[in-house]
Amino acid sequence: MAKLRVTYSKSAIGYTVRQKATIKALGFTRLYQTVEHDDTPAVRGMIRKVNHLLTVEEVTTPEVATQEVG
Repeated sequence: MAKLRVTYSKSAIGYTVRQKATIKALGFTRLYQTVEHDDTPAVRGMIRKVNHLLTVEEVTTPEVATQEVG
C-alpha cells in the first residue's frame, strides 16, 4: 500500500476549530512536523480539508526483485 508523507507547513491560528481538530487527528503536535500515513480515502479526505496548511508527497517503496534459483 502506498504511503503519504505529510508536513504541517502553515499555522492553524485564525482557522476554524474543526480545521485545528483535523490537524490534531492527523497526528500533528507542532509546526513543520512530518508524519506518514497509509494512502486511504479517510486520510485523503482529512488532507483535502486542510490542504492549505499542509505539504503532501507520495512515498514510493522500492519493490524487491525476486530471483528464481534454478
